[in-house]
Amino acid sequence: MKLSQFKFKLPEEQVALEPPFHRDECRLMVLHRKSGKIDMTKKDENGEDLLDAEGNPVYLDFRNILDYFDEDDTFIFNDTQVFPARLYGTKEKTDAKIEVFLLRELNPDLRLWDVLVEPARKIRIGNKLFFEDDGPMVAEVIDNTTSRGRTLRFLYDCPHDEFKQELFALGEAPLPRYIIDRRPATEEDMERFQTIYAKNEGAVTAPSTGLHFSRELMKRMEIRGINFAYITLHCGLGSFDPIEVEDLTKHKMSSEQMFIPKEACEIVNKTKQEGHRVCCVGVSTARATETAVGTDGMLKEFEGWTNKFIFPPYEFGMSNALVANFYHPESTMMMTQASFGGYDLVYAAYKKAVKNGYKFGCYGDALLILDD
Repeated sequence: MKLSQFKFKLPEEQVALEPPFHRDECRLMVLHRKSGKIDMTKKDENGEDLLDAEGNPVYLDFRNILDYFDEDDTFIFNDTQVFPARLYGTKEKTDAKIEVFLLRELNPDLRLWDVLVEPARKIRIGNKLFFEDDGPMVAEVIDNTTSRGRTLRFLYDCPHDEFKQELFALGEAPLPRYIIDRRPATEEDMERFQTIYAKNEGAVTAPSTGLHFSRELMKRMEIRGINFAYITLHCGLGSFDPIEVEDLTKHKMSSEQMFIPKEACEIVNKTKQEGHRVCCVGVSTARATETAVGTDGMLKEFEGWTNKFIFPPYEFGMSNALVANFYHPESTMMMTQASFGGYDLVYAAYKKAVKNGYKFGCYGDALLILDD
């Protein structure tokens, strides 16, 4: 398919800059890929739209996801943990303000980090960056990796755990650029931009669909007898990189580290063998499981990296349900949704979402795609 097939007009006011007050209060649209039916509103006992006091339809919210799953179904969650990756420093001598975005730690002993810097043109090998007024945190640029990429060596002599604690204390929630350009990050964002089940540190952006799951909702799922399987994919910035080629077969995704443990495989494979539903929570989870699914349709243990890019046409081998947010035009996440639900049906759902005021982005509303 072509990049231009994923264009649509998204009003600026429909990009969510804040999460809902309660995690599970966002809207939910449900797409049935075989029948082509799309559910948007709650129904009364006669199957008619429920109306509020002003006569407006009452939309499904995320808590209604329970209505579409039964005992012994399984949800697969990405339990990566976001760290405060965005820092602001100053360049030595000039005091120019520099944004430093931590990507990953390359060598704990040498305090080496792979980072992005902005504005990159001002930062050269040998430059020193300071992160506090008269503070001890200083970094030296020792290599160029990409046009914006640099390798930094932090000159901070202390035990590694103490160093990371001090480094992260200087950082803020790594909100996407489309949010940070319109409002500053707050201390609350570090909690809000994190799933409640986050466990394994390493992500520089949140697996955003997971943000909708509250403790109350997951407890209700547990009571219903729904299984939880946890895998890890450390979400990088590759999903937000603009696609610069019209022919999607020529686009290359950045690699992301992922782990699929034996326990998750056992839970998921038992669910599939017994004929129950397996739901991937978010595009990152779908990409991870499709990387590790065998030709027999069973999930395999995995430890390594993936740069899997899923776009139509694509035949999923693992899950038979996918819940993910509504995303920006021409995003790789939208393309994965279109691969799962079918391009025409998913594009129609997106048009309905725009028309009916749904919110888009990592703090936005959600789309559940089922195989019925």
